[in-house]
Amino acid sequence: MLNNVMPKRSEFFKLLAAHTDRLVAGANATLRLISGLGTHAEQDAGLIEEVNVNETSADEIKAQFIRMLYESFTTPINRDQLHTLIRDLDRVLDTLQSVANAVNVYHIPDSTPAARTMASLAADACLRLNRAVIALADRQGGPKVRDECSKVEALATRAGETMREAVTRLFAVEGDEQAAWHAMKMRRFYFRQVKVLDRCRRTARTIEEILLENA
Repeated sequence: MLNNVMPKRSEFFKLLAAHTDRLVAGANATLRLISGLGTHAEQDAGLIEEVNVNETSADEIKAQFIRMLYESFTTPINRDQLHTLIRDLDRVLDTLQSVANAVNVYHIPDSTPAARTMASLAADACLRLNRAVIALADRQGGPKVRDECSKVEALATRAGETMREAVTRLFAVEGDEQAAWHAMKMRRFYFRQVKVLDRCRRTARTIEEILLENA
């Protein structure tokens, strides 16, 4: 009974690491999906499903984490901070899922350099969140956490710049109604992609706040 109300510190971080494993897998599947648009159409549905499966699995981990969080008498870090962190991580994967599903919703048949760049930046940022969470479990892991979070911030900035440049190019040349619809559609898609990085940045800041308050 005591183990149920006082779980080991490692159990919380194992679940956080497991969640970020799903996050990395979802980001990599999204990257492969966007990189292959227009060349491997037969793989698109499978990659979208891969993202959805990882999101569903992460939801189950989140539910288990929150249940343990509120059934536990003590927690290794402030309860509210842990709740915020798992919710932030979950929002990143939810947004990745929205990007993958938007390929079908918006009928996007081909990839673009900007879409590939932002998908690559997102995959990199998710990997760094994974590393930061793992380092957070180590009482001596502060420098590693700060380094990874700093890199997530830089990746998010690059994604914002890429999105603005891409949207500017979309509307730089006037065209017919079909061209205008394409520009509007791609702008919405790019905004979904950059939102993934914005969510990553928010999560990195949450991790840094946890590190600062528990130093």
